[in-house]
Formats: sequence, C-alpha cells, structure tokens
Amino acid sequence: MRGIKIYIFYFLSLLLVIDAQAQTSYKTDVLVIGASASGIAAGIQSARMGVQTIIAEPTTWLGGMITAAGVCAFDGNHSMPSGLFGEFREALHKVYGGASKVSTGWVSNTLFEPHVGDSIFKSMVLHTKGLTVKYQFQFVSAIKNNNAITGAIFLHLPTNQKVTIYAKQVIDATELGDVLANAGVPYSLGMEASAVTGEDVHVSETNDIVQDITYVAILKDYGKGTDKTIPRPKNYDPSEFDGACTDYYFNTAKPKPNVDAKKMLDYGKLPNKKYMINWPNSGNDIYLNIVEMNEADREKELVKAKEQTFRFIYFIQHQLGFKNLGLADDEYPTADKLPLIPYHRESRRVKGLVRFDVKHIAKPFDSPNPLYKTGIAVGDYPIDHHHKKNLKAPQHLDFYPVPSFNIPLGSLIPQDISGLIVAEKSISVSNVVNGTTRLQAIALLIGQAAGTLAAQAVQQNLDAQNIPVRKVQLGLLNSNAYIMPYYDVSLSHNHFVAAQKIGATGILKGEGLPFSWANRTLFHPDSLVNRTALAQDIADLCLLTPKQQAYLSLSETIDIIIEIAKNKKLATKSASWNLSDKKLLTNQIKQSWQRWKFGSFNPNSYVTRIQFAQLMDATINPFELQQIDHNGKIKPTY
Repeated sequence: MRGIKIYIFYFLSLLLVIDAQAQTSYKTDVLVIGASASGIAAGIQSARMGVQTIIAEPTTWLGGMITAAGVCAFDGNHSMPSGLFGEFREALHKVYGGASKVSTGWVSNTLFEPHVGDSIFKSMVLHTKGLTVKYQFQFVSAIKNNNAITGAIFLHLPTNQKVTIYAKQVIDATELGDVLANAGVPYSLGMEASAVTGEDVHVSETNDIVQDITYVAILKDYGKGTDKTIPRPKNYDPSEFDGACTDYYFNTAKPKPNVDAKKMLDYGKLPNKKYMINWPNSGNDIYLNIVEMNEADREKELVKAKEQTFRFIYFIQHQLGFKNLGLADDEYPTADKLPLIPYHRESRRVKGLVRFDVKHIAKPFDSPNPLYKTGIAVGDYPIDHHHKKNLKAPQHLDFYPVPSFNIPLGSLIPQDISGLIVAEKSISVSNVVNGTTRLQAIALLIGQAAGTLAAQAVQQNLDAQNIPVRKVQLGLLNSNAYIMPYYDVSLSHNHFVAAQKIGATGILKGEGLPFSWANRTLFHPDSLVNRTALAQDIADLCLLTPKQQAYLSLSETIDIIIEIAKNKKLATKSASWNLSDKKLLTNQIKQSWQRWKFGSFNPNSYVTRIQFAQLMDATINPFELQQIDHNGKIKPTY
C-alpha cells in the first residue's frame, strides 16, 4: 500500500511539472525563490495564511537539502516538534508505520528515503489552496524598483523561455543566497574575525573560507551475492579514505577511527535497506568554494564533488567488501543516480536588522539586546562545522557548547531594502552560528517564519520590517510552532502557549543547559516563582514589594495583576476579567482554576511558574501588552 501511495505522489508530481508556459509573466502576492527546505515551508505557510503564493524551483523536487540533496536525516529538534517540521515528521511516521520505523541509523531518530520526503511535500502542496509551484524555473535576476524588490526573472529550462513573476513580497530561499547577491543586498561570506563579531572563538582574521560540501549518495542493498560495483573511478587511491573506519586504518598519523565499516554505514541507514552516504571523516566531504560562481561554473566545479563520492562508493564496495551495495535505482531521476543537488552547508549571509552571534545563542538572557524575545524558530543541535578537507581552515569550531535556542526575527530582514525576506542558510548570523542554524529542521522553521512574515506584510500592506514582532510570533503560535526553545513544556502541554508567551516577555526566564547532542533550555513549569527574580523581571510593569519569603503566593499574583492593570489602564478595557476588584477577580480565577487543571484553589498557596504564566496570559496578556523592536527592547508608547 505504501508503495502505491508513493507512485501516486510521483504521478501527481509529474502533472505538476507539465507547464505549457502560455504566459511569459505572472503576478502573485508572495514569490518564494527556491523550493529548499525553507522555501517549501515558506510557500506552504504563506498560502495557508490566505495569500496567493508561487514557489519557483529550478529542479523537479521539493525540499532542497533534505530531499533533492539526499540529507534525509534530521539533525536535532527531536524533542521540539515545532510547526511544519513536526507536521512533516508526523507524515513520515504515517508512511512508514510509526516513529520506530524511521529510527534506523544512529545519526538521527528520523531517517527516510529522499523520494518519500519529496512525495510528502508534493502532497502538502496539492492540498494547499492558493499555492502554485513552478518547476524548472532557474533564477536569472531580481526586479528592483528604486530600493524595493518587486519580482524576479526566470529561465524556464525545458523551453529556454524567459518568464517574469511580479510579487508584493519576495523570499530568497535559494541554497546560496543568489537573489540577495543579484539585487545588490550587502552580505557576508566566509569567516569573520573574532574582533568583528565579538565572539570568543579565536578566529584571528576574516577570510573567505566556507564549510566543506558533500555530494551525498543513496546506496541500496541489492542482496547477498549480488555485485553492484561501479567502474573504478579515475584517480582512485584507497589511501584517500584511510581512517574512515577501523577496517581500513594504516596511517597512524591520522586520528584512530571509532567505528568499524558496518557502523560507519549504519550512521545513515535508511528504511528499506538503503544507506545515506554522507561521511565527513576521510569520506565524501570535499572543499569547494563555489558560492560566488555563476551557475555554469558551479556545475563544472561540482564534477569534482561527484568524483569524490564515486571514489568513496568504490572504496566501500571494493576495499571494504560491500559489493552488494549499489546506487539506489529508485531514488533520483538522474543519469548517474546521484542527488539533484549537492549539500551546501554554507551560503552568503545577509546583513540583516540584527545579527545572531554566539554571545546571543550561548547566554541569551545576559545580552544587552535580548534577541531571544523576538524568536521565530527553535533549534538544539550543537554548532557543527565541517572543515576536515581544508586544512587552512580553523579546526576548533566543532560542537561549541550552546543551549537550545531561538532565532531572532530581525535576522530574516535585510537592511535598507524592502520587498525582500531572506531564509534558508542566508539569514543574518555569524559564520560560527551558521554551524547550527544551517540544519534541516531549523531551515524548515525559518521558512515557516518567513512565510508568516511575508503573508502578514501583504495583508497589512506594510514592509516586512514594519510588521510587529509579536504579530509574527502569534501567527507562528497559531500554527503550532515554538517561539521559545523549552524542552520541558511540550506542544501537547495544556499551557504550552502561555509558557511560550511569558518566556518571550522575559518575565520568567528559562535556564540554558548545553547537553551533549541535545542542548536544552528549561522553563521549569512546576517550580515555584522566585520573588527576587520576578521583581527584576517586572520592574517596568509594577513594583513588587520586598518580603522575607522566597516565593510568590497566589494572592500576591492577583495583587500584581491588579497593579499592572491599573498602571497600564487595563481595568476598563477587559470584558472578561474584573481587574480592579480583588475579591471579584479572585472569584473569577477560582472558577477558571479547575478548567486550567491546576487542582485545588488556595489563595495563600505558592504559585508555580506555569500557573503564573497562565494567570498573566489569561488576564493582562503581557506578551501583547508591551510591543518590542527587533532588538528585543520594549517600544515606548506615546
């Protein structure tokens, strides 16, 4: 049955590819350039919010790095199934028969066949009203009107015809930030010196070094006794892969590998006896800096990456003895059976309204610019850089300890230009931080945020930078997305939204804990509210009188609500709550207490952090009470 469904998806996708191209120009509300991980998420989210959306994609696949590039294993976010990432993962579980069926390799809890991911995205597109995908549309140039991006010109590859698409909002979701570069938008590429970013990571000078890229391969087990060995590649030398695993380790100058051949392959083991070959240690990573090249020169240079992968495949088959593993014949519609695109770990990075640096991600609550309050996408993977194939690059950037984190909205918005939103790996982050924001689940969530922002900009007839941060965050919360990276208040929690919103105000701060491969930030929902910490956090809303007791009572919480309501003149504005009379308000809260599933009601008892969050959110809603700018600072009211 699963196979039938997949082939139906393929049939439907072929119908989508057929485009008569009777028109040479189109108009739409939102134009997403590139059906990358970010691009497909942006397009789906934008259209779901009711605006006409076109995705223009140069290939016939959807999903970019997680499908077309073959990186079909999610790194991180396993305990934070936010938004469209969670939705996509749930669809995978349904296809394969549950979460355990996709936990096949040790690199991830979620691995899948690339064509299945593509088919899921195509199904999502078919069921999204107002969304059109233009396949085989190669980006040529952006259309600018003064200082605004108003569309783009494409080459329809099958017909070699130029096509123009005009839009109210454009999203650059290309793999390498080609739109922003073409439009003349300032960006960074390569490593910044520590003196430039203020990051304590010991990069002495700015350079143009990018991370290694990989041409992934999907191998299939054709059964014992079969021989799927490819022809010996030119320039093949098995010593190139010395140290990839313990089964082939002769040069003791190299670090001793910690896996044997089977475990190396099981790293990317997929369902249905397939293997994702994406091995960094003496494997098929390669250093190629092709970002600034034109498309033709990129393709010429990428031949080297393909040759690297073919040599590694031959090594696996010939040197390690896995002749039964051959290139999968049921994955990619390419002559060489390799993915449609390479895996790019790095792109141009736009100079945005804010830049997300290590100091923001490592200690979010200590920064003078509290960017965490503006979060729109969450992640928990360590900072992971691939530089093994370029010894000129610093080799010390792997796995810099950080807690789980959220990405600020301002990193998606370029400076000094309108009509353009940036997604994928081209958001405004430092080179170091890109080592984690580049990953699959995060890219989907960045795209969902970009689509939310674009749709709201169209609906409000405003430039993206003028859309309130809280409005974007509310749009994401309404789409089951996280804005705060809390591990201990899950999406299914009764008061998930309240915890997310109070966390984003900074009234109750979380605790960041770097934790191996699953970095965490905890809300501590069942802990009591510390009066001293709270007094500091609500100082701009009301004065909390010092007392000897360490914790806050329910009665005091009600006093705080009334005081804030008085200070902000909310008492006469609330239709649901009596915010001026403590007795009446207490009775109202008592009536809601059971509905909130908080147990017995006692005004003299201490309140937990989740109780406080729910009370504040329900009555005075501090999340929307005070608007913030893109630096996370409270906007003055006049």
